[in-house]
Amino acid sequence: MNKPLLLAWVTAIIAMAGSLFFSERMGFIPCTLCWYQRILMYPLVIFLGIAFYRNDKGIYKYVLPVSAMGMMVSAYHYALQKIPSFNEFSACTSGVPCSGQYINWFGFVTIPFLALIGFTIITLMMVILLKRK
Repeated sequence: MNKPLLLAWVTAIIAMAGSLFFSERMGFIPCTLCWYQRILMYPLVIFLGIAFYRNDKGIYKYVLPVSAMGMMVSAYHYALQKIPSFNEFSACTSGVPCSGQYINWFGFVTIPFLALIGFTIITLMMVILLKRK
């Protein structure tokens, strides 16, 4: 069993399920950057699931760039929420503001922070696969 691949896949499943829970069950409307993060995360569930089933250790070639971009979008989104001066550079011009915080657990855990953790775990697991090649 390929543990890094399994952990990456489970992380992607949890991230997707969490985002759907927040929007569909809790009624939180995703902002523009939330949609970008979803666009980057949701396909990873499928790609990593197929790769795990086939034990495809070369999947890092495709997943690593996507998860790294997801980390960047999530970090930027989190910065918009936590650093007030970043709001000048906001990509959200209409609809739900990207600086809004539906949750703020322990004073720092927001939805983009959770996405950042998910993308980081997936990225680290893909780096481990890369190093094993």
